[in-house]
Amino acid sequence: MNTIITGGTKGIGLAIAKIFAKEGHNIAICSRNNSDLEKVKQILKGINPKIQVLIQKVDVSVKEDVLLFGEYINREWSNVDILVNNAGVFIPGEIAAEPEGNLEKMMTTNLYSAYHLTRKLLPLMLNNSSGHIFNMCSIASKIAYPNGGSYSISKFALLGFSKVLREELKDKNIKVTSILPGATWSNSWAGVELPQSRLMQAHDIAIAVLSASKMSPSAVVEEIILRPQLGDL
Repeated sequence: MNTIITGGTKGIGLAIAKIFAKEGHNIAICSRNNSDLEKVKQILKGINPKIQVLIQKVDVSVKEDVLLFGEYINREWSNVDILVNNAGVFIPGEIAAEPEGNLEKMMTTNLYSAYHLTRKLLPLMLNNSSGHIFNMCSIASKIAYPNGGSYSISKFALLGFSKVLREELKDKNIKVTSILPGATWSNSWAGVELPQSRLMQAHDIAIAVLSASKMSPSAVVEEIILRPQLGDL
């Protein structure tokens, strides 16, 4: 089994990479930092020495980088079982007051990266009549909230992308699942003075992804909404 995770060196992406490595999947990850990629490669090989781990430095906000990553996967693997479009960025702000360029940055990172990589890898899935695409959306894909600004716009758009993919691929034996987590411990929450129990753990999201991937061929989980037990912040 071959699994691809964008933004796979930290937070939710790393948790997903670890849980699929334990399952014996070959893993391909990308991020913007080579040293982080090398460290995570060793972590994943430590979890399961038998798996193949592909790494590539990618800035997902740059279309050319995303396409090169897709080309790398196409050269190395003849099939893709799971694609997790996880990479994203959160910049708080209000539409009337946020810095110029916020919308463009978050659209290229949160939406366009998933669009371009999915298009690059879909031929492998279509040729094999199998595959599962996970798009890391957000509670912000469903509910606009204060100081969400362009982030919410980009996440609403990513959920729309997922819905379109689901309709287009349902008769191609390719599954599409939208993951909509609430507040989860990651770099975005670094330095926040809250008890550990107030936010979800990245591993919680990884468990949900793994569980959805194990459904029978006749079933697909279209959306998974996860929230902290005490509710949204």
